[in-house]
Amino acid sequence: MIRFSSHGAAKQVTGSCHLIETERARVLIDCGLFQGGRELEEDNSDAFAFDAARIDAVLLTHAHLDHCGRLPLLRKRGFRGAILATDATRELTRLVLLDAAGLQEEQARRAERRAGRNGANVTPPLYGITDALRCIDDFAAPLGYSERRAVAPGIHATFVNAGHILGSASVLLDIEDGDERLRVLFSGDIGNPGRPLLESPAPPPAAPDVVVMETTYGDRDHRPWQASVDELVQAVAITLQRGGNVIIPTFALERAQEVLYALYSGIRAGALPQRLPVFLDSPMAISATEIFLAHRDALRASFVEELTQHDPLQLLGLRMTRETAESMAINQIRGGAVIMAGSGMATGGRVRHHLRHNLWHADNSIVFVGYAARGTPARQIIDGARQIRLFGDDIMVRAQIHTINGFSAHAGRSELLAWLRRCGQPRRVLLVHGDYERGMQAFGALLDREGYAWQMPGAGEPILLDDRARQT
Repeated sequence: MIRFSSHGAAKQVTGSCHLIETERARVLIDCGLFQGGRELEEDNSDAFAFDAARIDAVLLTHAHLDHCGRLPLLRKRGFRGAILATDATRELTRLVLLDAAGLQEEQARRAERRAGRNGANVTPPLYGITDALRCIDDFAAPLGYSERRAVAPGIHATFVNAGHILGSASVLLDIEDGDERLRVLFSGDIGNPGRPLLESPAPPPAAPDVVVMETTYGDRDHRPWQASVDELVQAVAITLQRGGNVIIPTFALERAQEVLYALYSGIRAGALPQRLPVFLDSPMAISATEIFLAHRDALRASFVEELTQHDPLQLLGLRMTRETAESMAINQIRGGAVIMAGSGMATGGRVRHHLRHNLWHADNSIVFVGYAARGTPARQIIDGARQIRLFGDDIMVRAQIHTINGFSAHAGRSELLAWLRRCGQPRRVLLVHGDYERGMQAFGALLDREGYAWQMPGAGEPILLDDRARQT
């Protein structure tokens, strides 16, 4: 018996957590946080639908929080196996988990102070910094691309470059269970090909029987890279002419580095000032950039060649602000600056302070360059909210709002299909990690026209792979 079940990102986008079970082994692919509205995030504290202590190994596709964010919780609840990832993913995950743990501890301290005043009960954090450090100790020796390794009895894994963020991987499992032999490919998050910093997604070394595939943008394609760069540069230039600031809610991993590169392109072309004041106001993004530049083997060859001549991510007017006091000082600037800060969905972090000070000024611009889940402040603003609530105040939305989807680290609809075609002829495709009403159903309809057998697993729904994968 080879069985699959999804315990996150099943008919939804975030919280990726997929389980493969045989008679001898249990392996998780990712263990991420649910992100979005309050109701969805409350799911993070629910009990796992499986026994954490019986999981042999976790294979981590990449370091985004919705793929790695519940790993410390898994360990708290009994997991003692190994976590396998690429070297870059291991370094970035350490950064991400420590940041998430510190944020949870700080939120808990604030809640305790409020509870002391009104007598309310306090919900403890999912995990703290100590839990995150213990989890990081569980990482095994890094797994390189194309390296095949035994990860559990009867299960071998091969990582393939997914081209999504630094170190990201698709995971090919070769599974033996008695007389059964099955090859299952987990896409992870598939990158948007043709980016300037990372190589495009690679095909698996062997054709899989089953593909478990993300569908984040299964309903649409992205704008081309250069058109997106031009749109960003134009938005910045027009805002500068008005005398306003540009606020860019920025994901620390990959998006921050790509936006810096795009601004560099605009400066090099003469469309933006040579010493354009740019603030990278995110300790995590600053550290991620350092990790990024330290892993040149994972970067696109043409970008590495640029780095040998000069660093295009070090703009002349760039200021990296780690300290809180430096971040607070930025809000004294009334115009002429580009401010990049996390989080990308504006659910936390320093960008919320910058939105509070800039969102209500008509001269300013807010530029969204990434995915915004339902229920997040970013999605509310994108969808046309006239005001949003920040730090207990209702802030009017008067700034110009720009949404540039060409910076997405996810493949669009056409690229998803092209990636699947490079996987040979799988007998079945399981769709995960997508908006059920839009991306998943739209991509399923496309697979119908292409002749693929597919289904969308429900949360916790057990699916036998060895028998049904071989049906004709």
